[in-house]
Amino acid sequence: MPQKLLITNCRLFNAPDDKQTTSVLIENGTITQLGQFGSSAGCDNTLDAQGCIIAPGFIDIHIQGAGGADILDATPEALEAISRTCARFGTTSFLATTVFKPDRKNQHLTIAAQYVDRDLGGANLLGIHLEGPFISLEKKGMVLPESICPPSLKVLDKIMDIANGRLKMMTIAPELPDNLQIIQRLVNSKVTASFGHSNATYEQTLDGFNAGISHVTHLFNAMPSVHHRSPGPLIAIFQTKHITAQLICDGVHIHPAVLKFAFETLGPNRIIPITDGMQALGLGDGKYLYNDIEYESTNGTARYKDGTLIGAALGLNQLLKRFITFTDCPFDVAVKTVTQNPAGLLGLEDKKGSIAPGKDADLVLLDPDCSVHTTIIAGKIVFLK
Repeated sequence: MPQKLLITNCRLFNAPDDKQTTSVLIENGTITQLGQFGSSAGCDNTLDAQGCIIAPGFIDIHIQGAGGADILDATPEALEAISRTCARFGTTSFLATTVFKPDRKNQHLTIAAQYVDRDLGGANLLGIHLEGPFISLEKKGMVLPESICPPSLKVLDKIMDIANGRLKMMTIAPELPDNLQIIQRLVNSKVTASFGHSNATYEQTLDGFNAGISHVTHLFNAMPSVHHRSPGPLIAIFQTKHITAQLICDGVHIHPAVLKFAFETLGPNRIIPITDGMQALGLGDGKYLYNDIEYESTNGTARYKDGTLIGAALGLNQLLKRFITFTDCPFDVAVKTVTQNPAGLLGLEDKKGSIAPGKDADLVLLDPDCSVHTTIIAGKIVFLK
């Protein structure tokens, strides 16, 4: 018998009439119908949304840890903790974001690759996002020197072998020798090459785009600022219309006024909010370890003892609310930046990122303040407030 779930009395996030309710029928993990149904549509399992807003499940393309766990822990249990914590905040899919250590076995990558598309009890692991190792030491940010090495096709081949086809994104600095060739290799392997942790000039950034970079890792962070005689990468990013960019919208990594400027300049189709989440995400303030180095999480912001920003500890729904507040972005447009935009970047727009028959039943029910009421993944309720 087909497994069915009928969600009733919900309001579509992008409906013209925000008071009009609808129903969503899910069969075997796929959305099959939208609209008003005269009966329970033959469903044993019905969920009354009680007027909540229904939106596509959020996709976090940059998260390192959550729920007290980190990708670097290299255990299935860590991935499960991250997955379940993500679901609490409306995230239904994520990229395991981490580093590569050239002199180690990198068991964390092996484990992550093995658990792509497997049931982790919460958000679905889509693949791996590596920050480095071919990045700038001058702009390393939270990445330790042991996770950085000179660009090398031999090292890239080793990474590809360990990731076993699950590498979906690599953050890379285009100004480094041989990186343009590596960027081309990534693109040919259907891996998104993302500009980041880079000290590139304006011209070097454009060279990277011409080589195949199509995305930017945490815009403004770990890259040069704008100078009127040395425009640097930011001007190149804003000018190049096909480039999309991640934003950490906590109001700390980027000042609210700059967030608003970025939204107004890039437009809603080029922005993808991320958590850049650490294991403190979902746990509250306190002291934690990342890569064996202590950091402190305060009010959702994580820093090393020297003050270096290393990520956030806020869920994607919480950051979405701040994004709306700081930019005056309409609610439905903001939702698309964490659903449709990342789905498109990853080539998953035919399955995820919107609510329509034939799409994956990855959905989130939200209260007006962006708090999560229910998270549904592949047609199963995985979180209920």
